Amino acid sequence: MITAGDFRNGMTFEEDGNVLQIVEFQHVKPGKGAAFVRTKIKNVITGSVVEKSYNPSAKFPTAYVERKDMEYSYNDGDLYYFMDPETYEQQPISKSELSDNFKFVKEQMICKVCSYKGKVFAVEPPNFVDLQVAQTDPGFAGNTATNATKPATLETGAEVKVPLFINEGDMIRIDTRTGEYMERA
Repeated sequence: MITAGDFRNGMTFEEDGNVLQIVEFQHVKPGKGAAFVRTKIKNVITGSVVEKSYNPSAKFPTAYVERKDMEYSYNDGDLYYFMDPETYEQQPISKSELSDNFKFVKEQMICKVCSYKGKVFAVEPPNFVDLQVAQTDPGFAGNTATNATKPATLETGAEVKVPLFINEGDMIRIDTRTGEYMERA
């Protein structure tokens, strides 16, 4: 059990059948009245974020979210298969559980599979991936003072904006959290 007075950023707990994670918290002791804990909490299953206040003595059961490294193997329609590197078991995960930034993942990449009580609710790709540019307009030198960009299609099919000097076949590093070009790899 965890009390609201013990809240820290990143903690997970259960409330009304939902698994919640603390994004921000603040202990408030007003001049008049009782103290309370003001929080910003995220529902880890749905991703919604709400602000809520709690009595510091309120108790909640701790929720243990399992985050396991698994290797993306292949997809078959709407099912994406991930392999556990320890047991070599294949686990199918529905396309609806994958986030938008999964478009930067290619086969044999290690991802974090998040589950609660055996139910997978999210797949987190690596923060940075190196991918090859499959298609883009020809690059040219000079005229870079304007910080101009052009669209490029990567080997996974994802589209990103890249600087003008990037050509087809170049390996580039992408930040999967923002979907932005970082540098040449």
